[in-house]
Amino acid sequence: MSTPTAILVRDLTKSFGDRRALDGISLEVRKGELFCLLGPNGGGKSTLFRILATLSLPDSGTAEISGHSVITNAPSVRARLGVVFQSPSLDGKLTILENLRCGGALYGLRGSELESRITEAAMALNLTDRLNDLVETLSGGLQRRAEIAKCLLIRPEVLLLDEPSTGLDPGARIDLWAALEQLRAKHGVTALCTTHLMEEAARADRVGIVSAGKLVALGTPEELTKAIGGDVVSLGASRETGADNLARMILERLDIPATVVEGEVRIESPEPYALAAKLAGEFPSEIISLRIAQPTLEDVFIARTGRLFADQDLDLATPKKARKH
Repeated sequence: MSTPTAILVRDLTKSFGDRRALDGISLEVRKGELFCLLGPNGGGKSTLFRILATLSLPDSGTAEISGHSVITNAPSVRARLGVVFQSPSLDGKLTILENLRCGGALYGLRGSELESRITEAAMALNLTDRLNDLVETLSGGLQRRAEIAKCLLIRPEVLLLDEPSTGLDPGARIDLWAALEQLRAKHGVTALCTTHLMEEAARADRVGIVSAGKLVALGTPEELTKAIGGDVVSLGASRETGADNLARMILERLDIPATVVEGEVRIESPEPYALAAKLAGEFPSEIISLRIAQPTLEDVFIARTGRLFADQDLDLATPKKARKH
């Protein structure tokens, strides 16, 4: 029996002037799934987020939340949707409880029904003992959990989270993802997160990598990294040789294709140590550094796009398992 679909996107396009922000993206997120859209700033993930949140209309294509069109039936979508934006929406001068009561009132909840849902949401996010704390005194991680608790007041089927770990330390990120996993396990909530954090994407059930408005890879983190076909051998070229020239020499002498990314020569190989020994013996003066690393989602991105994320776009908080030689 197949798992029901929570989010369905088909051939979605969106342009801003001459810039194509989304270029025919299609994807499906299953009910109860924790799904990450990974990509650099400007890649298109935030544009897709805004369309799914019914804040923007596409130029063409379709998108559905729980079977309801975000284009033609936005009210029905909003009734089933919880949205956590990158910018905080809580009032720091109020307690968590006061924020939840205000949020519930905006949703049309009142009296015992509102109090019951606040209790339910607080328990789901482990906030019961912190309800009377002022938001401005909370850590970033607790504030994020309070934001999600406010979304849970309408008992949403789908949660959209835009860069939910922005500004959080590693411990708070782990706590946040533990909370999302609990929501999935206990309440069947589907979560779609946009992120540029490798650590975050690696915890998802499935990852969609977005670049230049296109979905360039889709699968579980394990499926995506296994598709690389071996470990990654990275070479630093001497100043006299240069990376482009070293890659050309490797192809000419050894008939091994190599990719130059950000001044580094990269080769995927199922036998990396044998390849490393061969390269070191063949080019002793041209190679000044050599690293062998198990493939990561970063390598998947490079393989699919031919470039690295810019430093300001990608958080490499999770280091590669690298062995230097």
